[in-house]
Amino acid sequence: MIENSLDVALAAEQLSNIVLQEGGLQGNAQPGITSDGAAAIGIGLAAIGAGYAERGIGAAAVGALAEDSISTGIGIVMTVLPETLVIFALVALFV
Repeated sequence: MIENSLDVALAAEQLSNIVLQEGGLQGNAQPGITSDGAAAIGIGLAAIGAGYAERGIGAAAVGALAEDSISTGIGIVMTVLPETLVIFALVALFV
């Protein structure tokens, strides 16, 4: 049972040893997550962040377009802007 911050630190250390290394007791420790797996996690998190950012932007852009307070181009740019996070993540994967 976790009761204080020291227990949290010990639990986090044990979890990182389990997740990030395989074969640590035999002396031939290797990463449990490959570089491709870590890149996939990074791209997935970027996509989740972009989706989270877009949830309010799309509704606001449609509302502003309905009231004729912004042009269609500005609404499209503001809606697509968070997707650049995913594009940058994909570029970083292949570079």
